[in-house]
Amino acid sequence: MLNPILSPALAKSGIRHAFFTREGGVSQGLYAGLNGGIGSNDDPALVAENRQRMAEWLGVEPAHFLSLYQVHSPDVLHVTGPWPGERPKADGMVTATPGLALAVGAADCGPILYADPQAKIVGACHSGWKGAIGGVLESTIEAMERLGAHRARITVALGPMLSQTNYEVGPEFRETFLAHDPANADFFRAGTRETHPHFNLPGYIARRLEKAGVAQIEDCGLCTYADERRFYSYRRMTHRGEKDYGRLLAAIRL
Repeated sequence: MLNPILSPALAKSGIRHAFFTREGGVSQGLYAGLNGGIGSNDDPALVAENRQRMAEWLGVEPAHFLSLYQVHSPDVLHVTGPWPGERPKADGMVTATPGLALAVGAADCGPILYADPQAKIVGACHSGWKGAIGGVLESTIEAMERLGAHRARITVALGPMLSQTNYEVGPEFRETFLAHDPANADFFRAGTRETHPHFNLPGYIARRLEKAGVAQIEDCGLCTYADERRFYSYRRMTHRGEKDYGRLLAAIRL
């Protein structure tokens, strides 16, 4: 049984969506569970079965369960139908077309879902630190507004991602954020190593969304690194020296 995490705010608006966990999938070994990562080295047939299960849960045809070739960019696409060929390179999607599920993958980065229920427009983006500082969060809002959404009506849900407790970074990482805005010092706290602070990715994402003027921001508050039973984690993989990792998918549809 699939057991996705839901946003109470999006659910209250009647928007079908899911932050899928590892539960309910057919992948094995390193990928055990509901691995949706086309880019992983998992058996493609098992990934396809996992994705079909996610599409069915959302009530869309598998061909209408759409994901991107993510590149940590600020690029966002307007989607009106299935891809005619290979997945395009981008990190966000928006649509006003019913029956399309917009899916983004993550395994520590932030899966972010957007909806303006009144305008009947939804969006999704993949936001790690590069995408967040590069503007993918705001690009998704702007793409929705071009379709008729209004940011003062948009609800945004933040899915499971790497928490500050488990996000140790180097000094150069912190300097990059301070050079962009000295106020970003708020998102760093001391760690066990003096020169390696911990970064608050969900807090940084929420602050940018607040500044962008969206109506409501909801953070599920779950850490991908800390909960191996439910979530894949790139950082956990690197700490263990494993060769690959599964990808979690989050999706939204009209």
